[in-house]
Amino acid sequence: MLYIGSHTSYLKDKGLLGVVNESISYGANIFMFYTGSNQSTLRFPIDKELTRKAHEKMLEYNLDKTKCIVHAPFIINLANNSSEEKYEFYINFLRQELNRCIELDIRNIVLHPGSYTTLDRETGIKNIANGLNIALKDIEGVNLLLEFMSGKGTEVGTSISDLKGIFDLLDEDIKEKVFVCLDTCHMNDAGIDISKFDEFLDVFDKTIGIDKIKCIHVNDSMNPIGSHKDRHANLGYGTIGFENLINVIYNKRLDDIPKILETPYVTKDDNSKEKVYPPYKYEIEMIRNKKFNENLEENIKNYYLQ
Repeated sequence: MLYIGSHTSYLKDKGLLGVVNESISYGANIFMFYTGSNQSTLRFPIDKELTRKAHEKMLEYNLDKTKCIVHAPFIINLANNSSEEKYEFYINFLRQELNRCIELDIRNIVLHPGSYTTLDRETGIKNIANGLNIALKDIEGVNLLLEFMSGKGTEVGTSISDLKGIFDLLDEDIKEKVFVCLDTCHMNDAGIDISKFDEFLDVFDKTIGIDKIKCIHVNDSMNPIGSHKDRHANLGYGTIGFENLINVIYNKRLDDIPKILETPYVTKDDNSKEKVYPPYKYEIEMIRNKKFNENLEENIKNYYLQ
């Protein structure tokens, strides 16, 4: 079955119900969201009544909560422990996010592994594993998905071997809670040829196990392969190409894996840098129809301006 959705907005006055309503408007059957700002520690209490109404509506519209995703904030960096105080803060903040997942009853959370900065990659890998061993201890019923990264700066998680290194250092009871989120833009920018996706899956399966893949972020890339830049493009409007992305989405080996769009919003006009119109309704239509939309930007603007 195709589980397709997008990044959505989680707002204080709308809570999870706003996420569900936004997803329904796009024709999605799953979604992803941050439980607060992705760049700060600011968090507001979860509204239990809005959460209850959200789950009722998910049942009504056949949105599968077991396939929905929370994204951990970018500020968490488990790879660097040069400041013991900051490292401890990152671990505790991640635990807070895990408990918010439980409260929202959305049991998958994606995490950027982190950057080792002033340290080295091997130390960064050890720090991530250690941080996960602490953060996930006594946390039940939440899957943590390490995201495959593009390789900007000193990012960890830019290869299968990086991820394998983390898994190898996890405690046995923690290992069963940790999975992987692939990102097509990140993979392309890290140097992986998406046109040879099955070859990548073969290596991943032998090294880690294909059952460890729990989500795919579906994004085209504005950059050539191996650029290590991480700039997302709309489906078919980047260097990966629509057919290659469709082949990833409909890969039979990942049939029941949630696919999440994180593609750019469309700008108001040619003279504006303000990105205001989400593309997801039309990109989901492209995916369901397996047909590239050459008038994507025009269709999006017409829809939101009508």
